[in-house]
Amino acid sequence: MYGMLLQSVQHFVQVEYGEDVWQQVLKLADCKTSVFNTYHVYPDDIMAKLADACARVTSATVDDFMEFFGKCFVRYFSNFGYDVTIRATGRYFTDFLQNVDNIHTQFCFTYPKMKSPSIYLTDIDKNGCVMVYRSERKGFVRYVMGLLDQIAKDIYNITSLKVTVMEHTSSASGNRRNVIVKFRLDFDNTNYIKGELLKQSSSKIVKLPSVPCYQLLELFPFAIMINPSMEIMGLGQRIIEIWTGEDTLLGTPINKYFSLRRPKGISFAWKNLLYLRNIMFELEMNRSKEVDEKDLPSTSTSPEPKTKNVLLKGQMKHIKDIHAVIFLCSPIINDIDELPELGIFLNDLNQHGLSKEMVMAGWQHNSKLEVLFDDAEQRSDELEKNYDLLDTWKKRSDDLLYSMIPRTVADRLRSGNSSLSTCETFESVTILFCELVGLYSSTVQEALSVVDCMNAVFSCFDGLMDTFKVYKVETVGYVYMVAGGAPERTNVHAERIADLGISMIDQVAKLKFSYRDKVEIRIGIHSGPAVAGVVGVKVPRYCFFGDTINTASRMQSTSTVIILAWEYQYLY
Repeated sequence: MYGMLLQSVQHFVQVEYGEDVWQQVLKLADCKTSVFNTYHVYPDDIMAKLADACARVTSATVDDFMEFFGKCFVRYFSNFGYDVTIRATGRYFTDFLQNVDNIHTQFCFTYPKMKSPSIYLTDIDKNGCVMVYRSERKGFVRYVMGLLDQIAKDIYNITSLKVTVMEHTSSASGNRRNVIVKFRLDFDNTNYIKGELLKQSSSKIVKLPSVPCYQLLELFPFAIMINPSMEIMGLGQRIIEIWTGEDTLLGTPINKYFSLRRPKGISFAWKNLLYLRNIMFELEMNRSKEVDEKDLPSTSTSPEPKTKNVLLKGQMKHIKDIHAVIFLCSPIINDIDELPELGIFLNDLNQHGLSKEMVMAGWQHNSKLEVLFDDAEQRSDELEKNYDLLDTWKKRSDDLLYSMIPRTVADRLRSGNSSLSTCETFESVTILFCELVGLYSSTVQEALSVVDCMNAVFSCFDGLMDTFKVYKVETVGYVYMVAGGAPERTNVHAERIADLGISMIDQVAKLKFSYRDKVEIRIGIHSGPAVAGVVGVKVPRYCFFGDTINTASRMQSTSTVIILAWEYQYLY
């Protein structure tokens, strides 16, 4: 649905500001795509970038555009009939706010990668309510304000909605960090309050006797009663029968054997059970047992299969008389073939509901589809991580390739050209050879010191290549080879190589070695024609051929040794 949101932004910016402004916005936001797709996954920060770009192009602020984007989304999805879903949630604006999470639950099957926020109300009065908004996305506060204002105006005919931020915090839940914002919504809420008072008054007219808790648990055999300490204080008979653990469930913390699957992004706490009592909850009974091979009978050839967990879906109801919450739920069953795996029989299901008929007819519950969606989302996350890892290794392989072959030549090979096509004749290049002289080793320890010395010097030389815009050809033993004017042609290659040679002398003079107190180097330079190209298949290298290379090598081998010591810079 985030893709649809971006579509609404694109549509209304184009309508109200024009195509030219939208193209400027895309350019300033560094957006890689010009057309957004409904089901495509986009980065969370793209909305903030678009708002910032719009503010830079126009005279409005970023907050103004974030509110504008929220209003655009309501106007946009109304064209597709999604406003009907909102109207069907309840008669009043407050009913909609209490059922936002249920709406997102239904939409998650159409948009499986949707990252929906969690919304619930804490205080409701005739002048409005207090709404708590929780989301993984940052920077959407003003967007939510614009969205609520447009929904209140278009669907519930509320023209005087005032939204104020009371508190703005963040919390960590596992690897996720949620943004929590508390809003105060001021509007005329008298009709909703009158309706609630009418319900209470009608219930007082008919005086009904109290019902014992055990009768309530008989009516709902899968129900779970929870006290404010989040401990199990009552269980339906069927929950007790299908429980396979050795421990008793009564008196144990609810999160010891039951995990909260929905609503997502919240903690399994008492206050959340009270605030979200209008939201559908899903609890998973964790009854899988690991079987150790040493505990198996001698006749067993394989471990017993793990007991399948049971998924329970229902609503939390607060019982004021005993100050407890009862989870009125039913097990989620895909079809009749799944009953033996769960240890449940048709006779165990609620007699007063449609559970039996749905199982017999083979209807699939949405929650089972959601489990599949969650698995698919997890695999998608793993795939994205593998893609990131692939990009990392691709970058490393590119760096390795570009260290052996010039970038321009390597790109030509990648495009399908043969290595023979990379061979070129250069009318004039300048070749430099630099050799470390006098390094010797008679023991293993001295050999390691020589390697450290060579690594320090050659690494220093590597850092000069980009500065002088020349190409390092290779290092062979103690010799370091550099080319100027190839593969990138230039008329100032001789000057660059000469400047590089002087810089090599200066840089090596500043290095310190544990192996010895001085380093001797010889440098030879020569300019002339040469042929260069990629040679080799398993270990391809970009090599140079011709008399110019031979002459530069002889210049180096017969040149004067430059001794670099700490007491003085140059000694010939």
